[in-house]
Amino acid sequence: MPTLPLDIEKLIPHRDRMKLINEVLDIGADTAVTSSLVSNRWPLCQGSSVDPLVLIEIVAQTAAVHISWKRGADRGAGGGGWLVGIKNADFFLDRIPLHKVLITTVKNLYSTGNYNVLEGIVMTETELLCRVQIQVFRSESD
Repeated sequence: MPTLPLDIEKLIPHRDRMKLINEVLDIGADTAVTSSLVSNRWPLCQGSSVDPLVLIEIVAQTAAVHISWKRGADRGAGGGGWLVGIKNADFFLDRIPLHKVLITTVKNLYSTGNYNVLEGIVMTETELLCRVQIQVFRSESD
């Protein structure tokens, strides 16, 4: 069982405005759960809300946390490049209000070598915001 909290910055390269994950809530062999607080510093923020397209990035960052953790990146084995493709994305709202806490759960559906297919859902405490399937390919030099 992992010791939480994990240092997210050892698991993903994102910093400043592009680091959308605040905390790893749970992580295991096939899943990762993260928490994010919607901020006016986020990309795609307009006024008092954020475009839901940003949820794809939150799912991708949660997937990166999971894959990096499994590969031992939190112990200094991380780095490298990633290519992410969107297989499917369903959104269930038009805008995300600022200051909402989002819980993202990512499950690894399939993996072989440097290729993974993952499904992620993003929720508030009471509402499903999106369901996304992504493909992740990591470079060989990783």
